Amino acid sequence: MKRFKSSGAEIAYDVKGNGPPLLLLHGFPQSRAMWDEIAPELAEHFTIVTADLRGYGASSKPTGVAAYSFREMGRDMLELMADLGHNTFALAGHDRGARTAYRMALDASARISRLALLDIIPTHLLLSDLSKDVAKAYYHWFFLAQPAPFPETLIRHDPDHYFESCLTGWGSTALEDFAPDQLAAYRDRWRDPDTITAMCNDYRAALEIDFAMDAADMARKLDIPALVLYGADGPMAKAYDVLGTWQDRFSKVTGQAMQGGHFFPDTAPKETADALQSFFLP
Repeated sequence: MKRFKSSGAEIAYDVKGNGPPLLLLHGFPQSRAMWDEIAPELAEHFTIVTADLRGYGASSKPTGVAAYSFREMGRDMLELMADLGHNTFALAGHDRGARTAYRMALDASARISRLALLDIIPTHLLLSDLSKDVAKAYYHWFFLAQPAPFPETLIRHDPDHYFESCLTGWGSTALEDFAPDQLAAYRDRWRDPDTITAMCNDYRAALEIDFAMDAADMARKLDIPALVLYGADGPMAKAYDVLGTWQDRFSKVTGQAMQGGHFFPDTAPKETADALQSFFLP
């Protein structure tokens, strides 16, 4: 593990492979360990950087909600990649990592050569056009965003029970579908009270800060080639035309359903690596 001090946090990251740079960002409630079975495949063709978002994994946990906007999370990663000598790079993210990646593309489009978004629809759309089915499936957006210390107190009572209910609750997934080493890595990190607080602040920022930022950028259409992958059995695919939600935000976007639910990168790593490699290879 390597560490980088950005202007607002200390970021834990790993680098492997050779070739064009590709940054991989994880989602909630995970860490960069989610790429452990995917990164080696991609490292045969790319220089792979996997990083823990601020507040997650082994990265530092800044205080306050404002520290967890996707812009702040993305700034860490833009600074990290510049420090590694990568002025332009390809980028893939899952869940919160995908939302961070999209904000990076909006804020620094000249630096992102290609972009893959895994199992998300635009933040503004999800919050402004919320159906009852999505609200039920994605209740955690609103639970975690409640004022401190309400959600933190409840989660700290049994963090494994709560976060494992997230892993198994968004598609046809059982804990046995997750690699044991990765699951152990997730548990080790989400048991940290500071990580729990940081993850709550991430969701508070989505409602309090990111929604307005996305509203200001709704008219923009990015020229970055984009790929949208989504779990065929996940809540997003059941409620939305996932690819269609991105077609007015990119001039060139392709996509496909993947076997599994929201956490298909964990449960179908080979298929995920193949789809990403096909898109990112020149």
